[in-house]
Amino acid sequence: MHKNLNLLDCTLRDGGYYNNWDFDINFINKYLKLMSEVGLSNVEIGFRSLRDDNVMGQSAYSRKDFLRSLKIPSNLKIGVMVNASDFFNSHLSYKTKLEKYFSDTNTSKISFVRIASHLTEVKKILPIISWLRKKKVLVTVNLMQISEIESSGLKIKNLCKMLNKSGLEVLYLADSLGCMKPKSVKKIFLEFKKYWKKDMGLHAHDNLSLAFKNSLTAISCGVKWIDSTLMGMGRGPGNLSSEQIVRKNFNDNLRNKKINE
Repeated sequence: MHKNLNLLDCTLRDGGYYNNWDFDINFINKYLKLMSEVGLSNVEIGFRSLRDDNVMGQSAYSRKDFLRSLKIPSNLKIGVMVNASDFFNSHLSYKTKLEKYFSDTNTSKISFVRIASHLTEVKKILPIISWLRKKKVLVTVNLMQISEIESSGLKIKNLCKMLNKSGLEVLYLADSLGCMKPKSVKKIFLEFKKYWKKDMGLHAHDNLSLAFKNSLTAISCGVKWIDSTLMGMGRGPGNLSSEQIVRKNFNDNLRNKKINE
């Protein structure tokens, strides 16, 4: 595997669909300790919901007080995900929401913010990306339902042009419907990489039991960010399992070390 591969575990966010994001604090702390020990340096602690109803568990909101209550190992980078649609479904402006729900990014333990966006929402979130980047956090856009986007032509070129102007650092493709096969994964990443020269990532779903193969295909195309969850825990059939990709990464690193000795 690529020596600069970034493995990101999003169990507390994607797995939260099973339990309404209501994870026990002791469990979360044990989980964070485990992640730090197995070499998964990036952990998505949950969503940052732009709501104040508090009807779900704390990983649905990932507020400042919750983050401060956790025992986060020093070698872990903690991030949150927000849905792009959350910024546009009320009378409040996107700037008001950002100032209310992300004012702590300079002082809390948030290292990265991921924006889950449909293709039709990308133009709307450009000022949101710029605002977050000024807070000195890594910003990624997770482009959803990538299988529904044409794998060639003007659409991808224009999309990358818009995101490049925003200063976005990482562009993720999410196989939200879990219908992609390695051949189509390779085709679409190679097409994107014609116009996007910065880091890319893959969030693979396992509907066809191809999340692992699709992730390895993406890595072979130069993708540097890969999502996974413990035991593949996630909505529907789930995701790439962290156990599988960590084992593969460890074995590859060990093999490379022996070759270089």
